Amino acid sequence: MDRDRALSIVQAAYEAGRLDLDEMRERQERALKAKYLDELPALVADLPEGAELSVRPPSEVAGQAQYSALPAAGPADGGFDVAIMSGKDIVVPPGTRDLASLAFWGGNTYDLTEAMGPGRIVTLTLNAIMGGSDVYVPEGVRVVDQSVAIMAGNGIADDAKGDGSNGTIVLKGFLFWGGNDVKVKRPQK
Repeated sequence: MDRDRALSIVQAAYEAGRLDLDEMRERQERALKAKYLDELPALVADLPEGAELSVRPPSEVAGQAQYSALPAAGPADGGFDVAIMSGKDIVVPPGTRDLASLAFWGGNTYDLTEAMGPGRIVTLTLNAIMGGSDVYVPEGVRVVDQSVAIMAGNGIADDAKGDGSNGTIVLKGFLFWGGNDVKVKRPQK
């Protein structure tokens, strides 16, 4: 069992009503902090989703079908996007779990307001060399920064440091003389 599989099981259990928000957050945090694979099974051993996922792929488990309905190609379904001295606006669709890009002297703008919600975990592997991307999230999203930086870093606005009530963003990637900015996107009035 890998970390992503354990996180999927915890999320499915929350969506099915077997875990409350605090229990889901606690298990997600433990899964994200786990250093060894043998730490993960204990997090899901008491959940029916754990048994189902060990037999069937995650896309076939009740409550996880939305992940199999992603677009055929592109950065939102695990693809890889490149921005060299340029960038584009990307609205990340619901059900997205992973997104990756390389920004070199440029960067994209990612709007994750539709992709986030209670129990959702989205991993952004945003590599930046003398550039970076802007990431917009709704209120309540927790941001976990696991990036590796050399003379660089990610900027997470104070109001974007949520409590996880609207999901979790995991930032990964290599940053060199650049970084990404995470900001809250306020609803239009």
